[in-house]
Parts: sequence; structure tokens; C-alpha cells
Amino acid sequence: MVLKAICILKAYGPQEPGSTPVEGTINFTQEGDGPVTLEGQIAGLAPGKHGFHVHEFGDNTNGCVSAGSHFNPFGKTHGGPDSEVRHVGDLGNAVAGDDGIAKINITDDQVTLTGPHSVIGRTMVVHADPDDLGLGGHELSPTTGNAGGRLACGVIGITK
Repeated sequence: MVLKAICILKAYGPQEPGSTPVEGTINFTQEGDGPVTLEGQIAGLAPGKHGFHVHEFGDNTNGCVSAGSHFNPFGKTHGGPDSEVRHVGDLGNAVAGDDGIAKINITDDQVTLTGPHSVIGRTMVVHADPDDLGLGGHELSPTTGNAGGRLACGVIGITK
């Protein structure tokens, strides 16, 4: 059985005058108990790396702030998507080109669309700064990857 989900990312909070709002669409696909594939794009970003994470709550009532911390059901420290120790929600960085667009194509074996640790109903967040993957030595490295403010977010929902 193939499961599908979608996340529509929208900018919250103040925008730079004349800037393009950060927005995008991310599609999630999972076959059976296999890994989840995330595909899509995010536009309106500054060129370079931007932390890209699943956060614990599907609540955007106070913008991206109400999404809570990274989704971390196993109580681990922050890491990169290939790290042995990481949050389930740690997906590394979305990398925007000079055109401000980040193309997303990630396959991850910790994210799931089923069971008690499903990401359905949680929030995807795109951050202002690069995620240091827990290796930066900053006080926030072990919890957030020191990825900075939240530029855009959206709740992950079921789709057909």
C-alpha cells in the first residue's frame, strides 16, 4: 500500500520590504513500511543552506513558533539525516540556488506516515540559517542545529 501526504509551506511573520515570501509544497510518499520520500520545492529563500525539519506539533496558530521543537519521540540529541543519533525530524538542509529555489528530494528511513511516530499532523519548518547537523559547537547545536529563525511552515496532511 502506498501512503501519501502533503505540506504547503507558507511564510509567517514580518517580511523584508520587497522580498518574495517563502513558500513551497512538499509531497511525502511511503510504500508499506519502507522509507519516506519527500519531493517538492521551496521558493523565496536566500541562496544557500536552510535548516529543514519536522517539528512536534501541527499548530501554526502563532505562526511557526507554535509548532514546538523538532519531532524527537526518542529523546535523542540533534543530528543530520545520516547521523546515527538524531531527532526523527532532523532532515538537514534545504539548499537554495541563486534563484532562491530549493528543490527537495529526500529519502529518509526514520520519518514515517504510519503508527505512533507518524509525521502526519505535525509541522514542517524551513529555517533562516544552515543546520550545523549538531556539529557546530554552538550551545544550540545539540537541540536545533543552530538553524536560526523560522521562515515558513505548514502542517503535514494526508492526501490521495
